[in-house]
Amino acid sequence: MTAPRGPRAAVRARRLALGVLAAALLAGCASGTTEAAPDTPGASAATGTVETPDPSRAPAGRTPDGTLLVADFGGDTVTFVDPGRDGSGTGGAPIASVKVGTAPYGLVVGEDGRAWVATAEGVAVVDTQKRTRLALVPYATESGPVTTGEYRGGGMGIALAPDGKHVYVGVNVPGEDGAVEVIDTATREVTGTAKVGMRPFDVDVSPDGREVYATDHDSFDVTAVDADTLRTRRMEVAPYGTEGGLGSWLKPHYAVVRPGDGKLLLPFEGERLAVLDPRSGKVTIERMTADTHQHGATLAPDGTLLVVGTGPIGPDDEDPSLTVRTPDGAERVVPLDGPHEDVAVSRDGRTAYVTGGFTRDGYWNGITVVDLDDEESEPVSLKAGNRPLGIAVL
Repeated sequence: MTAPRGPRAAVRARRLALGVLAAALLAGCASGTTEAAPDTPGASAATGTVETPDPSRAPAGRTPDGTLLVADFGGDTVTFVDPGRDGSGTGGAPIASVKVGTAPYGLVVGEDGRAWVATAEGVAVVDTQKRTRLALVPYATESGPVTTGEYRGGGMGIALAPDGKHVYVGVNVPGEDGAVEVIDTATREVTGTAKVGMRPFDVDVSPDGREVYATDHDSFDVTAVDADTLRTRRMEVAPYGTEGGLGSWLKPHYAVVRPGDGKLLLPFEGERLAVLDPRSGKVTIERMTADTHQHGATLAPDGTLLVVGTGPIGPDDEDPSLTVRTPDGAERVVPLDGPHEDVAVSRDGRTAYVTGGFTRDGYWNGITVVDLDDEESEPVSLKAGNRPLGIAVL
């Protein structure tokens, strides 16, 4: 990999690219859509076909621990995936798929084994042991007709309260501010709604469960929602500024909440990690090294931050990657073959699973498995799902 560029050079390059993209309204993280179909020339050759699940890999009525669950953004299902020998991806394959609703995006799994899946139609509730859909909770927010693709309305980010009593889902309303809806997990009904910013890509909850955070992609901010009163406050997170508006690439996407101090970590462009203190609204910046457009993020049990690099948006950017950042800020950048979107980590913290779904064209139907302990090992590609986006380890 080439040496990281200086921040000023990076900003100039991105602003040049931004001007072109905004003029054409083609930015993948902007408004409008330029999605390539899987068989369209110019789309990634790695898109491939949807792998047929093999139910013989799991006993009837029991899903093995460590199974992966992915949201099939290119269809209407979630897919259960055997991660292979020792979770390494080798020899793995899909186990089963369950219909949940159109274009599922994010998902979260509770201690009771129920998965909550944000689709364009509502939040699906799935029994992960029996591999069946239990319910579909409709949204209270009007988000337009049910459609598919990157800019569809409906659920995006989703999170579960620490006590498991509520689910919080970010609802995208195309062209307008979105909402966070509160679902009572016992009654499976929407019990409250809070207005947030535009396109709530991600939703997180504070360690004490008192606040919910919506990462508002198109409004360059994070909205904090009081879990009891549903009062909101917006905090701008724009380390490159807001120039370009909807045409900008330089927006927040996914966040993680650091358990020790409750601060939010938001990666930008493989160059800057925005650390947001939700109590004060203050943002501090730490340096990153991947030099690539970044989306999904998660924390390993030891506090290691994993961030998905989707690929270049400017002529000097690097290719797709997975950043492995230790709590002291040291980084290792693992190259990935083709765009990816989100990431989950095994319970022992030794393996990362990166989905190939991607919110733009260039996606592929699989997961890349990265050994976090062995720096010399090559990532393993595992076929899985239909444009797999959100992911969880069961």
